Amino acid sequence: MSDTATHTATHTATHTATHTATHTVRIQVFKRFERLWHWSQMILIFTLIFTGFRVHGIHDFISFGDAVVVHTWAAVILLIIWMFAVFWLFTTGQWRHYVPTGENFIKVARFYAFGIFQGEHHPYKKTYRRKHNPLQALTYLMVKIVIFPAIWISGIAYLLVSFGLGDLLLGLGVDCMECIALVHTIAAIAIVVFVIAHVYLLTTGHSFWEHVRPMITGNDDVELTDEELAYLKKDEPDVIKE
Repeated sequence: MSDTATHTATHTATHTATHTATHTVRIQVFKRFERLWHWSQMILIFTLIFTGFRVHGIHDFISFGDAVVVHTWAAVILLIIWMFAVFWLFTTGQWRHYVPTGENFIKVARFYAFGIFQGEHHPYKKTYRRKHNPLQALTYLMVKIVIFPAIWISGIAYLLVSFGLGDLLLGLGVDCMECIALVHTIAAIAIVVFVIAHVYLLTTGHSFWEHVRPMITGNDDVELTDEELAYLKKDEPDVIKE
């Protein structure tokens, strides 16, 4: 190869490496509202699980009547929070983090199925544009568009009946309370499974605190390209925490 060709190839490789170079930088990943929404949702979901178990007779730590009242109010408050959260996700563009991608999906799935039990390092690193790994994004999306709506719709149907508006359901063609109860229970069980898996994964890999800290402080280490780092330094310097 000639000196000119060698120089050109070296220059191209150097330019490409520089263009795709990444830096691990601590930035604000989770906004204040997102953290408030997360912890409020956690408290309310645990309240709903506790009172729901009482309604089904699994425990008797509180009276049946109190469990129904607390369950109803917790559900209403959670529904209001979800409405604000959906509005926030779409107005801020944060919904993009929940769009699944096939990139590295197999690697991440294999890690959770096998690698995590063999002490392997997580194959995914957070980036500025993708703070959830592919499996997380798919799971959160399914929870938001399948499980939560099932809980909402069946729960609202229950509320209509409890408020004496059962005739409205009949007018909508819904005349099977057993079916509504079944949908509500299945969706609730799915949420319980999700919560158990979520808490379990917090105990794997890094320390429990390293998993939880970002949702408390809002800050985490992510991979930034040169362009992303330059953009944040110029337009959003407060986001950078180092």
